[in-house]
Amino acid sequence: MIAGLPDLIAKRAELTPGRIALEDAATGRTLTYAALNERARRAASLMAARGIGERDRVAVLTRNRIEFFELLFACAKLGAILVPLNWRMPPAELDGLVADAEPALLFHGSAEAGAAACLAAPPPAIDLDRDYEALIAAASPGSCRPIWPAADTWYLLYTSGTTGRPKGVTYTYRMALANHVNIGGAIGLGGADTNACFLPVFHTAGINLHALPTLIAGGRVIVMDGFDADALIALIEARRLDTLFAVPTIYQSLIDHPRFSAAPLAHIRHWGCGGAPLPDALALACKALGVRVCNGMGMTETGPTAFLVDPAGAWDRIGSVGKPQLLVSARILGPDGREVPDGEVGDLQFAGPGVTPGYWRNEEATRAAFTADGWLRSGDLARRDADGFFWIAGRRKEMFISGGENVYPAEVENVLSAHPAIVDAAVLAEADPKWGEVGRAFVQLAPDRGHPDGAELTEYCRARLASYKVPRRFEFVAEFPRTSAGKIQKHLLLQGH
Repeated sequence: MIAGLPDLIAKRAELTPGRIALEDAATGRTLTYAALNERARRAASLMAARGIGERDRVAVLTRNRIEFFELLFACAKLGAILVPLNWRMPPAELDGLVADAEPALLFHGSAEAGAAACLAAPPPAIDLDRDYEALIAAASPGSCRPIWPAADTWYLLYTSGTTGRPKGVTYTYRMALANHVNIGGAIGLGGADTNACFLPVFHTAGINLHALPTLIAGGRVIVMDGFDADALIALIEARRLDTLFAVPTIYQSLIDHPRFSAAPLAHIRHWGCGGAPLPDALALACKALGVRVCNGMGMTETGPTAFLVDPAGAWDRIGSVGKPQLLVSARILGPDGREVPDGEVGDLQFAGPGVTPGYWRNEEATRAAFTADGWLRSGDLARRDADGFFWIAGRRKEMFISGGENVYPAEVENVLSAHPAIVDAAVLAEADPKWGEVGRAFVQLAPDRGHPDGAELTEYCRARLASYKVPRRFEFVAEFPRTSAGKIQKHLLLQGH
């Protein structure tokens, strides 16, 4: 028995050769599945001619573009490992990723050529804007392996680093198929669907929500080089999109846009959200427009789809991340290592074919991430209600104890974000001689909505929270440092404060 998958893009080209796979949002250029498969074969031949073979790493440093997906499938055809690099990082940060992955070849856009040239140990490079097209045209489609071993690594994704140094999460072919099942089944993804890829492709959401599952299903992916509210709303106005996945900061930008509320929002069948906690106030603002934002939760390490609220419950259970999807197992354990009863908070863990086997060349981190019986420690605290819906209480490392009581910053942040003058908030612990620890809140205010001071915010919180949960100090920031998924990088807030 062959423990592998057929060449998925070759199979799709065989099944639906003339259907559009990819469209460039800026130029309108399109590729059919037959053309995508042909170009991926040529890209594989191009890489093979430069000595790239199985397990060799191929780095990509570029904004979203059609060529990224050509290279993704080309690596699969060769057995090479794609390494998307974060183009927002300066060369000094990229050097650490390059040293860790040791790519034998680097593809980059012209906009990233300067950063590529400044790397401490730059690998041989190909400019996607200047050289790639001529090289692809000259390359002959070579012979490619027909089977992709399910357990082999397809690509590496480096974690966003909300708390420290990024780690390379290994993504296998099995994980890609499991994510296709998990998200595709949840939203009814099919070959007639069109969605937009605007989240960065160095992040799991850029690849997997919903671009790669759509390509496996035979739908159309409109590739945008980044988020642009005007361009995205124009696609919605033209009724071009059937599904949409975004992070909370993007939903906030859409809500604030003057054209969004008048757009034909009902045409989009499924609105998904993840990457960072969705504030209740934002979910309610979407509800007021008739938009059922289905909140979910996952990790780079889970492929990423783990939880998702179904549309029927999106408005009735605001704040929940839903239930574990089809190929996901989840459990919540207490300090004694046993599953907690419904309603109690404990450590959230995952298992299933969508979970990563570990971190690239980091056995210590891999061992620390998994339990003795093979479950992934998420680092999140969660509870499950009597109906099986899960609710995230926050990160284990962020929880603190004030006067003997557990405080979950996510709960306090959600209350603060509901204040009409507040865009977002982050709560951290700081030492206190009387209570042990107390909350310290960082707050970003909305323009032209007033400027509440610390005393006013204290009273606001006291009316909604137990006294031990109310932050003892409030600080105001112009904007938060964030990861590509929109998560606030709390460790950076403490630098310089």
